[in-house]
Amino acid sequence: MKDLKELTKAEDQVMQILWKLEKGFVKDIVEEMPEPKPAYNTISTIVRILETKGFVDHKAYGKTHEYFPLITKEKYTKFYLNNLLKGYFNGSFQNLVSFFAKENKMDVKELEKILNELKKQ
Repeated sequence: MKDLKELTKAEDQVMQILWKLEKGFVKDIVEEMPEPKPAYNTISTIVRILETKGFVDHKAYGKTHEYFPLITKEKYTKFYLNNLLKGYFNGSFQNLVSFFAKENKMDVKELEKILNELKKQ
């Protein structure tokens, strides 16, 4: 498996759909896209880029390909959040929680809930 790379916004949008569908043809992905729907060729190109990056693979049915994720949503989420933590919060979970507490004006009860959930894990 290749090293994970961060997805672009468009790639992430396609992966979110593939994770939901578990497998699908390009037309299935296009159908799940919000309006205005992108062109079939655009999605086909993004899926092939995702395949090159090691995120998806395909099963061929003649000239038609059915795509499926190789990377789980959970694995990518963990990778993405670790990068976010390193890049913006000096690798400190405390800095991350503190940031969200300030930005979202969390009260003490909400912070206690978060801490209790972390202790359980």
